[in-house]
Amino acid sequence: MTPVQGSMPGLRFAVGLLLLVGLAIPFSGIYPVFVLKALCFALLASSFNLLYGYAGLLSFGHAAFYGTAAYVTGYTMKHWGLTTEVGILMGTGAAALLGAAFGWLAIRRQGIYFAMVTLALAQMLYFFYFQSPGFTGGEDGIQAVPRGKLFGLFSMEHPLAVYYLAFGACVAGIALIHRIVHSPLGHVLQAIRENEPRAISLGYRTDRFKLLVFTLSAGLAGLAGATKTIVLQLASLTDVSWSLSGEIVLMTLLGGAGTILGPVVGAFILIGIGTYLAFLGAWITMIQGLIFIVCVLAFRRGIVGGITDALARRRSAARSPASPSAAKA
Repeated sequence: MTPVQGSMPGLRFAVGLLLLVGLAIPFSGIYPVFVLKALCFALLASSFNLLYGYAGLLSFGHAAFYGTAAYVTGYTMKHWGLTTEVGILMGTGAAALLGAAFGWLAIRRQGIYFAMVTLALAQMLYFFYFQSPGFTGGEDGIQAVPRGKLFGLFSMEHPLAVYYLAFGACVAGIALIHRIVHSPLGHVLQAIRENEPRAISLGYRTDRFKLLVFTLSAGLAGLAGATKTIVLQLASLTDVSWSLSGEIVLMTLLGGAGTILGPVVGAFILIGIGTYLAFLGAWITMIQGLIFIVCVLAFRRGIVGGITDALARRRSAARSPASPSAAKA
């Protein structure tokens, strides 16, 4: 079994530095919508990474959970008048329930068949939402979603409150993923990823573990979708499209699957390209493809995975015993 990435001594320093940067971003000149969108996608990519990077389950339909939570949160807050925190809980819970249903069907197959089942289920859901304008708004989506007040105290109309809501949701979700990965459940998931028949021979009921991680991953994707709806005040068909599921996979592989911070890096890179190079139009897709090819060739385990491996080799070389000639000197 490969060791869990992120247990390196410098991880706490890196996380602390990122937290400080995240808290200070609202007071910088960085484009706010870019950061808000990147935080939501960072959590979304991290939820996919929990499923693929640590359990080895490739899903091509993760946008279904993200979009479902976006729709449920947007609809309940706009038409039912729910508060911000209840709207987020409703969206997250709906995504988790959908993940349990999808997972129960998908885990009956493995490998590429598992991926195709998730894609087929997600596409069925996309067309259902497209044909349900009373709930989703059809092609127009649910617009002007009220942000409300968080816990009845903090108005989400203030830009700082909106940012820290997105930042807090992203940090909380990634912290939960880190805890899961470093728990006994995380070790079992990695054992299943590395050699499922051996895990079965050791007495683990792997289907139950796969269903559990699928549901957890869907719930975290739902948290990202619910937060996005409040932040951008919009839920649309784009949130459940197959192209978004592909972008999630790209973000994770670009940053580094099986690493805690990899999906975050990948999300910020791709969202940054889409935001700051929007004037290039359709050429953005080609630029993203070229960046992905270069990173795959140069960093086969993604950017963060490649850096982590390089630092590990450097530490190993520094700890190795000195050569005989050096010892005599």
